[in-house]
Amino acid sequence: MTPEEVGQRMVALLAPAEATPSVSGGQAHARATVDVPPATWPDALRAARDDAELACDFFDWLSAVDELAGGFDVVAHLWSTTHRHGLLLRTRVPREAPAVASVVDVYPGAAWHERETHEMFGIDFPGHAGLAPLLLPPEFEGHPLRKEFVLASRVAKPWPGAKEPGESEAGGGRRPIRPPGVPAPGEWGTTPTPAGAGGAGEGPRGGVPARPARERPARPAPGARPARTARPAGAADGPAQAGPTAEAPAPADQTAADGPGAAGPTGPLPGAPGGRGEGAARSGPPADRPSRQGPAATERADDGGTP
Repeated sequence: MTPEEVGQRMVALLAPAEATPSVSGGQAHARATVDVPPATWPDALRAARDDAELACDFFDWLSAVDELAGGFDVVAHLWSTTHRHGLLLRTRVPREAPAVASVVDVYPGAAWHERETHEMFGIDFPGHAGLAPLLLPPEFEGHPLRKEFVLASRVAKPWPGAKEPGESEAGGGRRPIRPPGVPAPGEWGTTPTPAGAGGAGEGPRGGVPARPARERPARPAPGARPARTARPAGAADGPAQAGPTAEAPAPADQTAADGPGAAGPTGPLPGAPGGRGEGAARSGPPADRPSRQGPAATERADDGGTP
């Protein structure tokens, strides 16, 4: 059967109840769509299942569409595994009191879908024994798939569709349009609206200025090496050359001659009792180590620094 024939057959089964057939888009995947009143919703699904020509024995899915002031469209997709055709049944419920009879007794597989639709859209299904929360925590408030439900993430940062591809930051294109369900800046919450998140018809409202970009130093060209700074004279000695280094042990006779004031194998500390030349500590090199300035400097060091 073609989609048109499926729709006409469904209308004939529901007579004298009012039903409106149509064909959905999708070209080769088009489906017959029949709009029925909420009062005949269970009868329509039962007729589609039990009729030999339709034989829609497989329940595919059920959900809803928010039509704002028009209410909610509850849609069910059925499929015939024998005739290989599909059928979309649709009914509209008012927004003030959205409710339609459950079809779990016709298609038991609809139980999961009705729970999800009840949770996401707030539509009631009388006759369903367990409309408990399915995807959201029990303490969650509101129905996220309703268009008036405010998404905090859309208020906290600019909507990706606020600027069309190719438009510059300065504008020049058409005015951005807020997504459905997002209030104008300053109309909801205490969080200020970021810059660029405003939509059409808001007027000159201010937002949070964008964070300035950090300036980074330019990178050198590939292969280029930075200039090396000249090192001051004497820097090669480093901190390790500031004081005397470890020396070889002095001969045994020299250690004994130094007396009890010796501090180690190199003799007593400068100025220590029993040592050579009591008084201020010498800053020159040790007597048994040649100086860098030559033998004359070593002799002056041995004489106590007197030239």
